[in-house]
Amino acid sequence: MKDMDGRKPGPSSMLGVSQLKPGEEGGYRVAYNPEGTGCGAAMRSMCIGLRQDDPSSPTGFLGAVASALFTAYAIQRRPITTWGLGLLSEACPIAKNFVQGRGYAVEETERDWGYFCDKWQWYLDFRGISNGIGPPVFPSSYGPAERDEAYKSFSLSGWAGRSGHDAPMIALDALLGAGSDWEELMSRAGFHGGDSDSTAVIAACCWGLLYGTQGVPEGNYSNLEYRDRLERSAEQLYALSH
Repeated sequence: MKDMDGRKPGPSSMLGVSQLKPGEEGGYRVAYNPEGTGCGAAMRSMCIGLRQDDPSSPTGFLGAVASALFTAYAIQRRPITTWGLGLLSEACPIAKNFVQGRGYAVEETERDWGYFCDKWQWYLDFRGISNGIGPPVFPSSYGPAERDEAYKSFSLSGWAGRSGHDAPMIALDALLGAGSDWEELMSRAGFHGGDSDSTAVIAACCWGLLYGTQGVPEGNYSNLEYRDRLERSAEQLYALSH
């Protein structure tokens, strides 16, 4: 948290960090937070998918599972229409078994589990890709105003992309609609009235794995903050995963 001056850490991040006990057994565990439904974990977990590229409320932490999973799927070149189905049928059961096996906050997690999976099933039905085949169904008119209304319907409380379930959902929606067009991806994932930086970073990570910097303005990546550190970490992640 020493690098947070002038930035905006989320409330769950600040609360969780304040409860950590470094050096103590189990000191990484923090109290279950039923209000921890935000997208902070989801927008930061793509690197996990880079490390593991094989197959604190669930609404929050399952978003991290989704973003990491979609990153792995991008590396595997799985068809994008299959990603949501894979999340529900492959990843979520494994995540639930993991939580049950750890024996920590199991009752609370099971109580709150349903929303994430139910909303994702609704989305897959909404786009016509519940079978993982597609093609996805989009309205004939789907400009900024229409997307904003659609994204609000994805959300937990009207703030599009703010939560763990819908940040990766909007990112996937943008990937499905944009194909290899970077400008269209940003129009869909990065330029909307919700938590657009979170949705954009998830979409951009997966898109970059699929298409590299094809069509991306050089100014978007030539002077990145901490570029050297990021590149070193990327090389180390690549070495670990191969």
